[in-house]
Amino acid sequence: MHQFLLFSPEVANARAAGKPIVALESTIISHGMPYPQNVQTAREVEQLIRDAGAVPATIAIIGGKICIGLSDDQLETLGNSPDAMKVSRRDLPYVLSTGKLGATTVAATMICAELANIPVFVTGGIGGVHRGAETSFDISADLQELAQTSVAVVCAGVKSILDIGLTLEYLETHGVPVVTVGQPGFPAFFTRESGYHGDFQLDTPAEQAAFIHTKWQLGLKGGIVVSAPVPAHEAMPKDEIDAIIAQALNEARDQGVAGKKVTPFLLARIKQLTSGRSLATNIALVKNNARVGAELARALLEHPVT
Repeated sequence: MHQFLLFSPEVANARAAGKPIVALESTIISHGMPYPQNVQTAREVEQLIRDAGAVPATIAIIGGKICIGLSDDQLETLGNSPDAMKVSRRDLPYVLSTGKLGATTVAATMICAELANIPVFVTGGIGGVHRGAETSFDISADLQELAQTSVAVVCAGVKSILDIGLTLEYLETHGVPVVTVGQPGFPAFFTRESGYHGDFQLDTPAEQAAFIHTKWQLGLKGGIVVSAPVPAHEAMPKDEIDAIIAQALNEARDQGVAGKKVTPFLLARIKQLTSGRSLATNIALVKNNARVGAELARALLEHPVT
């Protein structure tokens, strides 16, 4: 299995020294934000993790290898390349065997992080059950990955373009705990509140680490959702973003946008309709998640359950 892994010098040194490492996805670079904000944000997020006492490991598929940690040139390539494939569990063997450039989604990043023995992964928001899934069966592979892959995923909840209630029901059915940080409410990416609650509120990294250690030591495999709301001063008003999302969803349906193209279309359209404010919120929540994730990675090493 490890023949496919290629560690950057920084990550390899961190592994050898027993330092905390935080995995980062690359789809947010290739498909989640426009250039050059995508590459700039990626570099800033990596630096935030370093400043918080951990080592960042952005993951992507390059030259037939799962690259755990990327160079500046590799970040630029991902941010600029229109050919980067959006890679989920299904796509990993194809992209690796053909040597194509691949940006990892939440699901694929979880798989790669577990292979690399990295227990904490930071992203913006996880995928979920899409609206209308009762007829389209459109459910993100992220959810099934959370059910089976033992990585803690720090996020700002799920994007409010999804059916949040059904997403939480799916996670409950598959035994995936949803932890909230700083509030009982489950956040909805652009906004701090979704109208739903998480399962357990654990505010400190030590509490989160104890919970995670205990889950895995019990043999309860699978991930944990650690949901941190976007800082209040960076959040968007719920009523405003809900109305804009409804408009964008209608436009996507009318234009026949489907499958993997839905989320990038919606995020781009929401950015247009909010005059760029949604992108600023997106960047703010990712940076906040990076801080939470770095502190959690440190706590998992500093507060092991014996």
